[in-house]
Amino acid sequence: MLHPEEVIKTAFPDTFINELVARNDIVDVVSGYVRLGKRSGANLFGLCPFHSEKTPSFSVSPDKQIYHCFGCGKGGGVINFIMEIENLSFPEAVAFLARRANMPLPEQENDRESKKRARMLALNREAARFFYEQLSSPAGEKARAYMAGRGISKATATNFGLGAAPDEWSSLEQAMREKGYTDYELFDAGLIKKGRNGGYYDTFRNRLMFPVIDVRGNVIGFSGRILSGDGPKYLNSPETLVFNKGSNLFALNLAKKSKNGYILLSEGNIDVVSLHQAGFDSAVASLGTSLTSEQARLISRYTNQVIIAYDNDGAGQKAAQRAIGILEKLDLKVKVLQMSGAKDPDEFIKLKGPEAFQMLIEGSENQVEYRLGQIARKYDLGVDAQKVDYLRESEELLARLPNAAEREVYCRRVAADAGISADVLIGEVKARRRRLLKRTEAASRSSPEKQTQPAERQYRYSDPASAVAEEGVIRLLYLDPALIRRGDLPAAEAFSSPTLAHIYTVLCRRLKAGQAVSADLLGAELEQGEVALLVDLLQKPETLSNSARALDDYINRIRQRRRAAAEGDDLLGILQERRKELK
Repeated sequence: MLHPEEVIKTAFPDTFINELVARNDIVDVVSGYVRLGKRSGANLFGLCPFHSEKTPSFSVSPDKQIYHCFGCGKGGGVINFIMEIENLSFPEAVAFLARRANMPLPEQENDRESKKRARMLALNREAARFFYEQLSSPAGEKARAYMAGRGISKATATNFGLGAAPDEWSSLEQAMREKGYTDYELFDAGLIKKGRNGGYYDTFRNRLMFPVIDVRGNVIGFSGRILSGDGPKYLNSPETLVFNKGSNLFALNLAKKSKNGYILLSEGNIDVVSLHQAGFDSAVASLGTSLTSEQARLISRYTNQVIIAYDNDGAGQKAAQRAIGILEKLDLKVKVLQMSGAKDPDEFIKLKGPEAFQMLIEGSENQVEYRLGQIARKYDLGVDAQKVDYLRESEELLARLPNAAEREVYCRRVAADAGISADVLIGEVKARRRRLLKRTEAASRSSPEKQTQPAERQYRYSDPASAVAEEGVIRLLYLDPALIRRGDLPAAEAFSSPTLAHIYTVLCRRLKAGQAVSADLLGAELEQGEVALLVDLLQKPETLSNSARALDDYINRIRQRRRAAAEGDDLLGILQERRKELK
């Protein structure tokens, strides 16, 4: 966590930040990532891009130029939004928005992390170029033979930037050294590893290389398919400053341009390459992991429909079930391909052709039909006991469907399959749904203290009663800056929450210097979570008609809580001393 004595993250002047915000309207920027439709008062609402939800709780205020999610607690101004959604530092987010508004950046102090990030991206680009050049050299012979065997054309290889890692220990290391990169930088980027003797060797050797390119066109990492010998079949870059495999998708940089209207989700890089080559240019794949909620939210920025085309084996079907659960939380329309006679999309297209695969897409089942089918396959409906188990498991699925009409349609289908009255099943599903909703409501009311705690768990209040008053002081100073002239404001040390104390310190420093305050201006000195907490506490009601008296009340409550805590500490000390005497 930042502390008051730490330096400001950047030296951008307030005038520049204010103009940047003015030229990047938050509604326009957010609309590029979130479908904002529902309006409540002056605010627009949509599904939060930072957590899974079906009911829109993500609010954007055109008047205040802030966003706030009432579900997960994320919030801030337009700069913070870009920081969160694009995983950028403050200076990088400012540069991102400056490019968007065609604004030149002012001279500023160097940002160490931004420079390191830019240097790593440049290194990755050079490494991708090296692998690409090796593909057409003698060192790429085995990779070319493998591509020929898989039917990957030269044009497709160029489109994806495929390359070859030579079957040598340090070819990449030597090539990158010649370009001025150090072993430390190569190691940091995951391109070399430390050997037992203290030296280094290339991470990727004897592999067909797939550069992982993000939606902005940056090479952020690599995936390599082994060509012969020992080692994992696929090897991905480790987590680095620019690469997080759970937050990125292979080929989304290409798929986002597709006119298909859906994302085709497959399991492997080769499947994606083959699908694109066959004309299915909306195919993507996760990077050696099961689908994550972050990847699902990334998909939701570009489409509201996903077709799952996982391998036709037990593991693939299990992965599909898991992916459905993640995708449906974002209210995405999900369908599942049912392939027969082939283990994966690549094999299916080679055996039956693109036209047959297109028919497969057009006949794909929606996620409810698919999941009910998976349940039905587990039971023999000719046996009464198994029929009961089938109905019980189906009820659980149907009760969780949010749409009443959808529940009734599938209840009738399941009832027909099981040979029972549809009205009986509909009644059972209604009763189960009521129980589910009651449990959810009871859980939300179980701990009143939770209502006063920040949504982000890293910021816990040790004394919620005092923290509520501390929030009030910050809120009043933000909304009525003239209150800063009062001489009886509490010291930051009086705050029970270190996080609120830091926000209060930064706020007071700016106000005493006569500087303006906003979520974007304060974001230069606060952590993203602290800005979110600030925006969250600003959403709470406050009466400004008599702000001085309200401030007095908050200050008195802070002091009372502090005295109570001090008296408690004194009492505890006395008891401990008496225990020592008795011993």
